[in-house]
Amino acid sequence: MRYLVTARVRPGRREALAQAVWTQSLGMGSIAGDEYLRDMAHARELADGRVKWVEVCFCPTPLAEERPYWEEYFDLVTVKDAHARTTCRDESGRETWACCDCDCTARLEAWLARQGRPFEP
Repeated sequence: MRYLVTARVRPGRREALAQAVWTQSLGMGSIAGDEYLRDMAHARELADGRVKWVEVCFCPTPLAEERPYWEEYFDLVTVKDAHARTTCRDESGRETWACCDCDCTARLEAWLARQGRPFEP
């Protein structure tokens, strides 16, 4: 499943987040692997300081695995479905792990790419 995540960097954590991205240690130990670095490479920071990105997650509860890693640096504001679950090939069982190479959120991601500015921790 894909989720649109909106978050704010926790006070005093931006430098630590930047270091984790720079050293590629963000999310180290998580089953999600390099997803954290991909998310930050595509994240957008809005004028009000919120950061948004689209994240792939296969947990039954959205971001169940990723949440502790993100919450080290971010206050998560919202995590919502990025597309209709009824059309998700992974969610319906038609194709396991379909979210890895799916383009179902291409329009959302194109719109997001025009919002704010690239996020640089």
